[in-house]
Amino acid sequence: MSQPIKALIAGASGIIGHGVHRALDTPHNVVRGLARHPIDGMDTLCVDLTDPEATRRVIAEQAADTTHLFYAALSPDDDLAVEAQRNAAMLENLLDALEVAEAPLERVVIYQGFKIYGIHLGAKVPTPAREDDPSHLPPNLYQAQEAILTERARSARWDHVVLRPDLMIDGNVHGNPMNIAVVIGVFAALSRELGVPMRYPGTEAAYRVLMQFTDADLLGEASAWAATAEGIAGEAFNITNGDVFRWERLWPEAAEHLGLESASPVPIPLTQHMADKQPVWERIARRHDLVEERLDRLVGWGFGDFIFRTECDVISDVNKIYRYGFTPRCDSHERLLHALDRLRERRVIP
Repeated sequence: MSQPIKALIAGASGIIGHGVHRALDTPHNVVRGLARHPIDGMDTLCVDLTDPEATRRVIAEQAADTTHLFYAALSPDDDLAVEAQRNAAMLENLLDALEVAEAPLERVVIYQGFKIYGIHLGAKVPTPAREDDPSHLPPNLYQAQEAILTERARSARWDHVVLRPDLMIDGNVHGNPMNIAVVIGVFAALSRELGVPMRYPGTEAAYRVLMQFTDADLLGEASAWAATAEGIAGEAFNITNGDVFRWERLWPEAAEHLGLESASPVPIPLTQHMADKQPVWERIARRHDLVEERLDRLVGWGFGDFIFRTECDVISDVNKIYRYGFTPRCDSHERLLHALDRLRERRVIP
């Protein structure tokens, strides 16, 4: 990054926010997180983005000098229309607050998941998915947010860039439902405690499709690049590790790394099957002095169900971001095992 920036990371408590913070947190930059609650190790502005007045007050008092906004805030809802409306309003509230504070904003970097391609609707997305693929009928929160940015950027002094990661992994964050490394690590610990092999809990079809990861540190690097790179205003970029995997290869390797036997898949709905496992986890957590005894605060089983039951290839074309100048990539097998090791070191899993 050539010039120092004054960054505001919305949604800083999540897996994306932490990765972006690690990448930007240098002596030359001013980096602030924005979340509902304070975040350890991060200068945090605490506010609920659904409250426009509180958002204006906090920005005016603590972040009026923001030059770059990294927007990873997310408020999910089962009703897609409600989800789109609420998340669009949150983004508008923050942009309004920065405008009222006369912040010298130069660029907004926003994040979209594979949901932009319609995977959540049960569609078999043509792969590798490309940034200019045809959109689908709304509602979709990412469509709603991008429409706001495109319209406002026409008359603003700032521009915007879209980054599209996919399945995130990070060994430095727990308590975030969308960190698949935590799902795997906790599932492995429960399997060991109950004396059973670490069996893939999804379907046979999902076990064999092609999947991809986006490492949180790689996304952080891409975010730092997107903040100041020239010639990318208004563009969207897929960003993944640059390789693909099948669970049928990676799952047994992860089991072996964790000292467990694996066996053929047994499709179980994790949200139901894990409902009675709190006492088992408490026993594990107390024996190993783990940082969290509450399963519901640690892992998102519903997210695991969605990932482990995805029965179509999920692959992004990443050639565009390479052409525009961001070329780092990493090994998904190595990064998953590294994330599991970090979770052990931090006493998230035994």
